[in-house]
Parts: sequence; structure tokens; C-alpha cells
Amino acid sequence: MTPITEVEGRRLPLSNLDKVIHPATGTTKGELLHYYATVAEALLPHLRDRPLSFLRYPDGPDGQLFFTKNPPPGTPDWVRTAPVPRTEDPGARQVVVEDLPSLMWAANLVVEFHTPQWRAREPAVADRMVFDLDPGAPATVVECCRVALWLRERLARDGLTAYAKTSGAKGLHLYVPVEPTPSETVSAYARRLAVEAEAEHPRHVVHRMAKALRPGKVFVDHSQNAAAKTTAAPYTLRARPAPTVSTPVTWEEVEACGEPGALVFLPDDLPPRVRRYGDLLRPLVDHAGAGPVPEP
Repeated sequence: MTPITEVEGRRLPLSNLDKVIHPATGTTKGELLHYYATVAEALLPHLRDRPLSFLRYPDGPDGQLFFTKNPPPGTPDWVRTAPVPRTEDPGARQVVVEDLPSLMWAANLVVEFHTPQWRAREPAVADRMVFDLDPGAPATVVECCRVALWLRERLARDGLTAYAKTSGAKGLHLYVPVEPTPSETVSAYARRLAVEAEAEHPRHVVHRMAKALRPGKVFVDHSQNAAAKTTAAPYTLRARPAPTVSTPVTWEEVEACGEPGALVFLPDDLPPRVRRYGDLLRPLVDHAGAGPVPEP
């Protein structure tokens, strides 16, 4: 029998709580739900008013993985959905997680949370810019940190402030709060900086996606600024053998990164980090220090 849990007045059926989802650590679905409930105060502001895409992995990272933008079958009527601009489906809607019951309902599906750089109230108008720094072996997160520091300084010259988090996979994400700007303008500027990074560090950086170009280099992926693209949300778990978390980090941690495992965080690491630092990405939520995007 599926247990029913009440969360802030909403009745939720939570299934298969003893099922092992992450085999490397033996982490169960119940433990994943506990993690999301514990970090909800930090996570929810990064999800609110952003139409969500889900990478679902109900049988773990070695089972079937599928990416979905449409509300899953059986979505409760109290879970908010919002219209999204899609050429192929003018009536498309996506889930927006606003509160703890919605978060726990979505987490029960076993998902990664992915968000666009714009809010539902202003589709395709970005309020932040993102760079996904992805290392091609034998490069690691150590090389990503060096590129992140270069990008931080380059952005600062244009009056923009960068914040870092781990991708939860191999690399880093840099977020930059910006004044509301059409996504295509943000995309063009981000591409320009990626090209500059490669021009200045051709042995270590590549801005093109072709895998043949990437061994030993850091791919500065600027493409996630396009209106149709999404990025793994802060604090989301990733579909990997161990339940790694996409974790906000300090610039001191980025500067000190000297080995590939230095910036790997698991669910138990996050509550003490949040108690110590608060939400390091809170300026993105508050839109603090957002600057205009220079003409590309």
C-alpha cells in the first residue's frame, strides 16, 4: 500500500521509499525526499516562476532516463502550470514548483530539476546569464575553475558579477544576474565571451560543441542562454551513480580547487553548508547587482 503523507495541507502518495536509486552509495528514494525537504528553503526560490523541465530517472541512473517538459500524467490540479512559448505547440504548458507540497510531489517522481534563464511572467526575457564549463578528459574541474576565474574577471570589466556552483557532474556553472534582456541578446553576448576565452587560452578552452575539439580542454557552453534551453537548478540532485548535488560554492573554494574531487558534494553535505553560508546564490533571486548586458 502506498503511504500517504500530508505536506502543508496537501495529501501526497509517496511510493517505493525503500527503493535504492543511487547504487554507489545505497541511497534510497526516501532519503532523496528527505534531502529535498531539508534544503527546500534554499532551493524553492530558484524554482519559483520558472517553468520546469524534468530529467526523470525512476530506476536510478542505470535505468531509463527521459527528459520531459510537459506536465507528467497525473499531475495534481493544485500544482501550478504556466504557458510556455513553443513553435511546435502553441498551447504548451510546464510545471512551476512554488511551494513545499509541489516540490515533494515532483521529487517523488525522481527527477533532476532544470530551469530556463527567464521567468514564466516574461518568457524569453532573461534575468540571468549562464556559462556551463564542461571539461574534456584529461581536463577536470580543476581546469574549469581556472576558466571560471578568467570569466569572472572578464565579466567584471563589463560591470557584471558572477556566482559559481558545481554542475553536480564534472564541471562548473557560472550565473550572472542581468537586467531583463531578450534571450537572443544574452546568448549573443555570452557567445562573444566564450570566443574571447578561447582566443586568449587556445590550448585550454574551446567554445564549439564538437566533441573532437574538446579533449584536454574546457568547453565554455554558452548555448544554455537560448530561450528554449535549460540548466540544472541549484541544489538539484543529479542522475549519477552517487547522488551528487549541483552546489553553490564560494570563490575562495574555486580559487583553492587543486584536485578533481575537491568540489564534489553529496546530500549530507548541503544542510551544514547552507547553515554556514546561507544560499550563496541568493543574489540571483534578489536580482542584486544585476547589470545591463553589453551590446554583443
